[in-house]
Amino acid sequence: MKTETILGMNLSTVIYILLITVVLLIIFVFLIIHKMNIISRKYNALMSGKKGADLEQIIRVRFKEMDKVKANAKKVTREHKDIQSHLSSCFNKMGLVKYDAFNEMAGKLSFVLALLDQDNTGVVINAMHSREGCHIYAKEIIKGESYIPLSDEEKEALEKAKTVEEEIEELTKKAEPEEDISFDL
Repeated sequence: MKTETILGMNLSTVIYILLITVVLLIIFVFLIIHKMNIISRKYNALMSGKKGADLEQIIRVRFKEMDKVKANAKKVTREHKDIQSHLSSCFNKMGLVKYDAFNEMAGKLSFVLALLDQDNTGVVINAMHSREGCHIYAKEIIKGESYIPLSDEEKEALEKAKTVEEEIEELTKKAEPEEDISFDL
C-alpha cells in the first residue's frame, strides 16, 4: 500500500494542518466581525438623531466660539496691561502711625499717613491735633526718600508703607500649605 505525499509530507498530516488553519481563520473572522459590530454600534450612536445629523454644524459652532474666546483673551490681556500701567502710578502702599503730638492731649488723636506708589514715591501727611485745632503737613517722598527732614513718626509711617509688600508676602507664606505633599499608594 502506497501512501500519498504532498511536498514530502504524508497526506493526512497535510489535511490536519489545513484543518487547523481553517479553524484558526474562522476564529479570526468571528473576532473581526465582533469588533466591527462594536465599531458599527458606536458609529451609529454618534451619527443617529439630531446630534449626528448636525455634527459638522456643531463643530463649526465650537470653532467660532473658540475664535471668540481667543479674541476675548487678547482683549483682556490688552486691558490687563493698561490697568497694570495705570496701577504703577497709583498709591498702593500705606503706612499709618497714630501718636500724641502734645503732652496735654491724650488718646493718640494725631497721625501720620504715608501713601506710596510702586516706586515708593508719594506723600507723607502729618495731622497734629491740639486743643486749638488740627495742623496738617504734607511732605513729598521720591523713591523712598524725603528732601525735608522727617519726624520719628513720619519715618515710622514711611517704613511701614515701604515694607507692606514684605509683610503681606510673609503672611501669605504662613497661610499657604506646604508643597511637598506626597501620596503613598
